Amino acid sequence: MNNYRNISSPEIEILQKNGCLCANWNRVWVKDGFVAERVRNVSFSGDIYLGVFQRQITFMGGIVKFSGIYNATIHNCIIGDDVYINQIKNYIANYDIKKNVLIESVDTLAVNGKSCFGNGTRVAVLNETGGREIPVYSELSAHTAYLIAFYRHKPAMIANLVKMIDDYTANSCSDRGVIREGAHLLSCRTILNVNIGACAKVESIYRLNNGTINSSEKDPAYIGPGVIAENFITASGSSISESSVVNNCFVGQGTILGKQYSAENSVFFANCRGYNGEACSIFAGPYTVSHHKSTLLIAGYYSFMNAGSGSNQSNHMYKLGPIHQGIVERGSKTASDSYILWPAKIGAFSLVMGRHYRNPDTSELPFSYLIENTDESILVPGVNLRSIGTIRDARKWPKRDMRKDNTLLDCIVFNLLSPYSIQKMIKGIEILENLKKISGPDCDYYMYNSVKINGSALEKGIRLYRLGITKFLGNGLVKKLEIADFSNEDEMRQAIAPNGTDGTDEWIDMAGLLVPKNEVAKLIDGIENGKITSLDEINQTYHSQKNNYFVWAWNWIVPRLKSEAGLDVETASVSQFKAFVEAWKDAVVTLDKMMYDDAKKEFTLKSQTGFGIDGKDDTRASDFENVRGEFTAHPAVTDIIEHIAKKTKLAEKVIEKLNGVK
Repeated sequence: MNNYRNISSPEIEILQKNGCLCANWNRVWVKDGFVAERVRNVSFSGDIYLGVFQRQITFMGGIVKFSGIYNATIHNCIIGDDVYINQIKNYIANYDIKKNVLIESVDTLAVNGKSCFGNGTRVAVLNETGGREIPVYSELSAHTAYLIAFYRHKPAMIANLVKMIDDYTANSCSDRGVIREGAHLLSCRTILNVNIGACAKVESIYRLNNGTINSSEKDPAYIGPGVIAENFITASGSSISESSVVNNCFVGQGTILGKQYSAENSVFFANCRGYNGEACSIFAGPYTVSHHKSTLLIAGYYSFMNAGSGSNQSNHMYKLGPIHQGIVERGSKTASDSYILWPAKIGAFSLVMGRHYRNPDTSELPFSYLIENTDESILVPGVNLRSIGTIRDARKWPKRDMRKDNTLLDCIVFNLLSPYSIQKMIKGIEILENLKKISGPDCDYYMYNSVKINGSALEKGIRLYRLGITKFLGNGLVKKLEIADFSNEDEMRQAIAPNGTDGTDEWIDMAGLLVPKNEVAKLIDGIENGKITSLDEINQTYHSQKNNYFVWAWNWIVPRLKSEAGLDVETASVSQFKAFVEAWKDAVVTLDKMMYDDAKKEFTLKSQTGFGIDGKDDTRASDFENVRGEFTAHPAVTDIIEHIAKKTKLAEKVIEKLNGVK
């Protein structure tokens, strides 16, 4: 504190005339340029450091006030330059308040004893009784949380990883709190043991206890009216407001919880949304969304998921308590009033409708409908591949990334079709073909993991999966051929050769990060054997894995071109390449036309029911068109038409390029 000096006698005299009190003025230090006139009706105690108050602040409505301290009790605080503090009902104690902070109409702001400010809080996700606790900390990523929650079969890795977090927590503990530069605290009640980041806005909260509000100038955090939060950490760009209640939670970057949302023992990662409803012991991977008051998410893992009104799950069967858990893989949706009895595992990009009591596992049959019919769970495999809603979701996720911070904690790969989803389609075809072999091709229905698959749905599922596989494999090959510069076969083969063997085996979705399982195994091994000893190094590994996605994805595609399409890039003739490009074009166009037909359903006469309330059919059609627009002009429809034209043209371009190969 070299730039501070003892307060002078004339300054003390001015302060006393302004109604200020202090038992020991020798414990008050100020900076040169300190203006005593801007401190009024303040009671000081403990060690006090005061900055220079020169800034004028314009409040809502155009009211202008000078920075300074007014009508407050301040104990043991360092108050930076141009801070404005006014109307503190009880006191501010044990805080370092950085410059340009604004604090007005706050009851209590204090650190009481040593605190870690939410760091190290054990959050009991998935299993309410424990066993998958995640120790949260300010720089927690979805992927580290994934390893801690789901890799309990790697106890050495868990122990070393938890120790790193505990060391981070120990370094975060202090008997003093920090309010970073530019933060605003307005009309708040009680704030105890909370660190507040730069430019954060905290207003009209009811109670905050033991937490950290991470924030930055580029991406401020917001904690709003009526919020009660205890044992929590929020990331930059996050928002909790409108009387939401948060207990033992991590709230990630760009995540919004509002409209009286209730969350307990849960983690929410990038760009989640929680409104009106309730979460208990959930792992909400990126883009998990719940909008409805009657929706309960409990004891589950979700990612890119949209929960419909009245969605519910049960995590016990009245025997040994709430010990069961569920997995809903990326991109899935639950329809209104859906119910799943845990344990269950729902495949990626699936739609769940109705109530399901038989613990289904559809993880190897992605892009499916899981429907209830007379208490039976009916599975329609692959049908979501032709759904316009699936494509709409995949396109909107990158556009709805609200994160603006320079440092992004979660590394997200948005691709709808990827080695992760395509490997499941390949396995799905194998499963469906085996069902036919075992039960016979003429069966009316087939049973698989507690779900019923109708015979016609099975055949359509195989066809849709094959179209999806061809589309993805072709996407990779056509892109390579398009951008490569070659004039003969040798140059062509060199341009499309894989870059080693990394990524050629199984892939996983590590809470938003699509990555080869072997790469995750390398990371785990490094943590286990002590080669990786810092959380920063782990986070850097995730970023490296994301950056390598397209290289590894192509490495994965090459052997699948051979096994699934009969195309060996090392030996195939030019004519075989051209034939596959044609097959790719047909697959793309076929799926696009299916989506076109699916979109058209939204413009049928049935969909117009309820329009033209006081008129006849012509009024209804006119009302519908004025509200919903014309079918052919709808953005989703024009996107499909443009996509068909674009991919058809691309196929022609690549085939023409291949025709020139010598």
